Amino acid sequence: MTKRTSAKYKLDRRMGENIWGRAKSPVNKREYGPGQHGQRRKGKLSDFGLQLRAKQKLKGYYGDLTEKQFRRIYADAERVHGDTGENLIGLLERRLDAVVYRAKFVPTMFAARQFVNHGHVTVNGKRVNIPSYRVKEGDVIEVRDRSKQMAAILEATQLAERDVPDYMDVDHSKLTATFVRTPALGDVPYAVMMEPHLVVEFYAKN
Repeated sequence: MTKRTSAKYKLDRRMGENIWGRAKSPVNKREYGPGQHGQRRKGKLSDFGLQLRAKQKLKGYYGDLTEKQFRRIYADAERVHGDTGENLIGLLERRLDAVVYRAKFVPTMFAARQFVNHGHVTVNGKRVNIPSYRVKEGDVIEVRDRSKQMAAILEATQLAERDVPDYMDVDHSKLTATFVRTPALGDVPYAVMMEPHLVVEFYAKN
């Protein structure tokens, strides 16, 4: 399990965007950065700066992945036939913690990682406690019987701030989800614009 060393919304404040579209984000109150110099006018970012920012935003969105984890996923995306940026998004969305989050079994991506890590989830009937586990099309993800009455789950399924995407088939009465297909960038309900092509450019040059 990756240790999260930064505050959950620090990324929001640094980017000046509500990354997860949450009502509690500090960006909803003020868009400038933290600290006494937060309101200073920001200079125009270089191409490198834009690419780095796109990488940090995407990496942070999925629970603040480490650079090693993210670089490994990118390398896998490069090896698959097709557009590397689209492949990257598809691989990120196939992570078990991302699937649990999309199914609205938990309120946040960080909670999804912890939820999987603590053994509350099965894939095709077998318990899986690895958040980075890569699901396949047709896999059935289910909350274990002993975990179905957890308050956090019941609260998450009622969240109005996000919907279940159409590449997943979810039954909240049974707390099961089927991963129907690997999504393209346009299918993923990001609260802000993600730019995987800039991530590809970043790694191509660095």
